[in-house]
Amino acid sequence: VEDLTPRELEVVQLLAEGLPNKAIAKRLGVSDHTIKFHVNAILGKLGAQSRTEAVVRATRLGLIVL
Repeated sequence: VEDLTPRELEVVQLLAEGLPNKAIAKRLGVSDHTIKFHVNAILGKLGAQSRTEAVVRATRLGLIVL
């Protein structure tokens, strides 16, 4: 598992809150495309196949708190 960047940690925390990409983008003041890029990077780094699996893995690794 690769380390997540501070921004990726923010994004995965917002994924854990159930927010869609558009809402995450609005909250962080970036484009939907940027969030899609971050989500893909998170999935790859955590070896996850879905957003839900990424949240579960991040939680188990202690990267985020639900």
